[in-house]
Amino acid sequence: QVQLVDSGGGSVQAGGSLRLSCAGARYTYSSQYVGWFRQAPGKEREGVASIYTRGDTTYYADSVKGRFTISQDRAKNTVYLQMDSLKPEDTGMYYCAASAWVGINTWYRDTEYNSWGQGTQVTVSS
Repeated sequence: QVQLVDSGGGSVQAGGSLRLSCAGARYTYSSQYVGWFRQAPGKEREGVASIYTRGDTTYYADSVKGRFTISQDRAKNTVYLQMDSLKPEDTGMYYCAASAWVGINTWYRDTEYNSWGQGTQVTVSS
């Protein structure tokens, strides 16, 4: 497993931006894929975006396409989630997670990942 530390959450108004960071993705076999998930109160955890850290392949949930961007800085062993045009429905606890491998059609499932950060809260007010 990989130790991940996620950060960057906060409170913003609708239309604002935040950038989340996931430190510790050491680009080993165990963390070839790094994803971001979120969980709102009373709802199931959902996949938001994922990136293949040994290449440029990225995956996004339909609800965030065009607004969120996942990227990486290999020198810093960090994966980012840039969130723009935030909406109140984006509110939730955000977690980064790592996996050795995820399926193209299953990247959004939390069961595909075995290392998790502690979570960072994002609150978007209207």
